[in-house]
Amino acid sequence: MTVQRSYDAVIVGGGHNGLVAAAYLARAGRSVLVLERLPGTGGAAVSTRPFPGVDARLSRYSYLVSLLPSKIVRDLGLRFAVARRTVSSYTPAERGGRATGLLVGGHGTRESFAALTGSDAEYTAWRRFHAMTGRVAERVFPTLTEPLPTRAALRARVADDDAWRKLFEEPVGVAIEESFHDDLVRGVVLTDALIGTFADAHDPSLAQNRCFLYHVIGGGTGEWNVPVGGMGALTDALADAARSAGADLRTGHEAVRIRTDGRDAEIAFRTAEGEGKVAARHVLAGTSPHVLAALLGEPAPPPAEGAQLKVNMLLKRLPRLRDRSVDPQDAFAGTFHVSEGYEQLATAYREAAAGRPPSAPPSELYCHSLSDSSILAPGLAARGHHTLTLFGLHAPARLFTAGNDAARAALLAATVAELDTHLAEPLADCLATDADGRPCIEARTPLDLERDLRLPGGHIFHGDLAWPYATGSTGRWGVETAHANVLLCGAGAVRGGGVSGVPGHNAAMAVLGR
Repeated sequence: MTVQRSYDAVIVGGGHNGLVAAAYLARAGRSVLVLERLPGTGGAAVSTRPFPGVDARLSRYSYLVSLLPSKIVRDLGLRFAVARRTVSSYTPAERGGRATGLLVGGHGTRESFAALTGSDAEYTAWRRFHAMTGRVAERVFPTLTEPLPTRAALRARVADDDAWRKLFEEPVGVAIEESFHDDLVRGVVLTDALIGTFADAHDPSLAQNRCFLYHVIGGGTGEWNVPVGGMGALTDALADAARSAGADLRTGHEAVRIRTDGRDAEIAFRTAEGEGKVAARHVLAGTSPHVLAALLGEPAPPPAEGAQLKVNMLLKRLPRLRDRSVDPQDAFAGTFHVSEGYEQLATAYREAAAGRPPSAPPSELYCHSLSDSSILAPGLAARGHHTLTLFGLHAPARLFTAGNDAARAALLAATVAELDTHLAEPLADCLATDADGRPCIEARTPLDLERDLRLPGGHIFHGDLAWPYATGSTGRWGVETAHANVLLCGAGAVRGGGVSGVPGHNAAMAVLGR
């Protein structure tokens, strides 16, 4: 095996953040080695064909893009594009004994609010609330690729005391209850605070506020877009950019130990052929803080717990809805909310926190192929096939520890049953089948993500998100560790989480002294 003995930077982990860091450093003339444990790069931002004999390339884990700054795309010359979703969301409901729903997006949003709630009041409140989050997004998002501001500096930049109180100081449930009166509308707003975070609307830790903030500031607008070609198109473009700049990307190379004196580091790794060591001036960890601590032989950070059920499906057709006023192509083009009323979410949280699966599992779905059919073979698209991605909330790892396989199957069945209550035909009747005649559906629990991707406790953010400002324990870029030449460049960094590339950019800037 031939590996250069010494590098300016060794990056542990070839996920999207590690690739961003590699590309920036290599373009700056630094020698860079990326060590990736898995057979391919991309980490959780990959596309795969999960169903045997079916040519559908699904974004298996992460699936939408909001937080990736266009600056990174431009700086690295990435050949990567996103598509806008024509609809923001659809939430089915039962009102007065009839099936109805709230469709947000396009020209009928106001009418949809009025039909659901009986007046314009909630629509007016919706516009006012999202105008506030839009102003915050416009001012906060550009800071993510700058040195960490202080709390006072970020507050001054937001320049809106009311918005600061609602988003940064009080539980977001207070702001939602102040702004809206309809339970369904409240729930739709709250979901942005819960994706990937196990918390209640009034959690005193404000973990839900931090999650909400990162979900509404992306791109300076909060808009969530579809990666054209699937999420793997992004990480393939990043790998190409890193290689083209001269970075050495080694897959099937698992880092097993890091030793450092703060100036020089040694990284031991193993492959199928044996073991090796390399030296580096800097080590950038695209791993979780938990994995980094183990590599350094240091005590682990506090445990993390993921709380989601991720389901991928291929359908032979979109299911018909009980609410006949909306076309399924509109309903599934955006985020389709299931059992995500405000009180439903609170009940599901209480049940899961007590160690019981939610009686009405909340989830949200969307159809990638409605916005970008390129992930399907032409024959599948011509026959009307579609992908469907489901993200189940309030499904913490604790629900699966007694028996992951059985608990996964039970929660998947309950989640599909909850969706079926809003459909005019069972979802099972719409599922395509693979080459072996099996339905094209797969589910991943937090324990599956921990096993497959080394996510601590299956937490997709590597732990609770941090405020995007400096505290006493953060360095200039939010990527620093106790060792001067070891940096975090993954989701566990300050301003990490989501598909953003921000930690990778910031770790590279810290190395380059910018």
